[in-house]
Amino acid sequence: MTHMLLEPAELRHRGFDALVDALGWVNAVRFVQQYETSRLDYTAERDRILPEWDREELVRRLEQAGSEQISRPRGTQQR
Repeated sequence: MTHMLLEPAELRHRGFDALVDALGWVNAVRFVQQYETSRLDYTAERDRILPEWDREELVRRLEQAGSEQISRPRGTQQR
């Protein structure tokens, strides 16, 4: 039996489809994640980017932003 060599994108597509068929979507993703390594540190990035707000501060700012949106006429932007 002879098999054609697939283009890399097609190989990835068919391979992942085979994993999903065999394992289901969630377990296929979990399987792939075991072999993909990342040099990124999500926790450090998150801590660097996100402000250190507690839940109350987040809610306060969301309410403030919502009230500012309501008080401005349509088509105008906050400066």
